[in-house]
Amino acid sequence: MANDSIKKTLTVAFLLCIVCSVLVSVAAVSLKPIQERNKALALKENILAAAGLMEEGKSIDELFQNITPKVIDLSTGAYTDIDPAKYDQKKYSKDPATSIEIAQDIAKIRRRSKFAAIYLVEKNGKTETIILPIYGKGLWGTMYAFIAFEGDGNTVKGLTFYDHKETPGLGGEVDNPRWKQQWVGKKAFNEQWKPVVELVKGGVNPNKAGAIHQVDGLSGATLTNRGVRNLIHYWLGSDGYGVFLAKLRSQGGV
Repeated sequence: MANDSIKKTLTVAFLLCIVCSVLVSVAAVSLKPIQERNKALALKENILAAAGLMEEGKSIDELFQNITPKVIDLSTGAYTDIDPAKYDQKKYSKDPATSIEIAQDIAKIRRRSKFAAIYLVEKNGKTETIILPIYGKGLWGTMYAFIAFEGDGNTVKGLTFYDHKETPGLGGEVDNPRWKQQWVGKKAFNEQWKPVVELVKGGVNPNKAGAIHQVDGLSGATLTNRGVRNLIHYWLGSDGYGVFLAKLRSQGGV
């Protein structure tokens, strides 16, 4: 067979594709445990960051030992026997058996899981910190975040968005540490335990009534601001964590 024959060229190309496919498959399989480990560490790091629990010189796994993950039933606010390590929010949200369609869908997520993984820091039988995963539609896609509260279930300890597709320099400023710092100390609820957080265009006037519930809006990012406000209102409302937080308060856990 001539070296420059079409048949030989195709044979070499085919064999090369097979070899490359095998190498890629082997690499994907061998690297999967490392990828899963890094994914789990990133999740823990974001939870710790939202709660303001990161400490220099300590590993993420060491710091996370102070946090207790639990899975709750959102309709009853009760703890379930679902293993938090095996709970997959995205998978549960897609399964009709473990999810519901949302009627008042201000967060624009269509369906949500009947359950949710939450994270607690407890001491002497009392809850010191509550970390809740929240998500909803921004301008270009779904924004995923953690919001953390002090033991009163109202005072924000931190908010961190760990996955979003917002425009850099505009809606993407949800990642800006200075903007995230504004959330610390804000009150998410009013006296009737209704979510009242607002993002204010032009900035918050600290001398006006209601400033304790307000954060500066992101400049030039109206739809992102609306998305952040709506997803927080949804998840802190009666269709989200509202029943759980009310139950925690009634039992003296907060």
